[in-house]
Amino acid sequence: MKITIEIIGWTAAAMMLSAYMLLTSGRLSSRSAVYQWLNVLSGAGFIVNSGWNGAYPSAFLNLIWMAIGLYGLSRGTRAQPGPAS
Repeated sequence: MKITIEIIGWTAAAMMLSAYMLLTSGRLSSRSAVYQWLNVLSGAGFIVNSGWNGAYPSAFLNLIWMAIGLYGLSRGTRAQPGPAS
């Protein structure tokens, strides 16, 4: 189980760094669903890893990070027009 938790943590780190790199390089917009999902999923991975390792402040921070990503997704969904008929 420990190796699985470590893999989740390293995968979360890779996703979070990818999101930041893609945003900084201009390949993604902060309103992009891909950018928000990378943040949500990386936050979830860090919650699992931090919680398992007893790093509760980090787990709490990533819970907020994940909530912000979900908020961004909900705002993006509401702001986008529906499919053309």
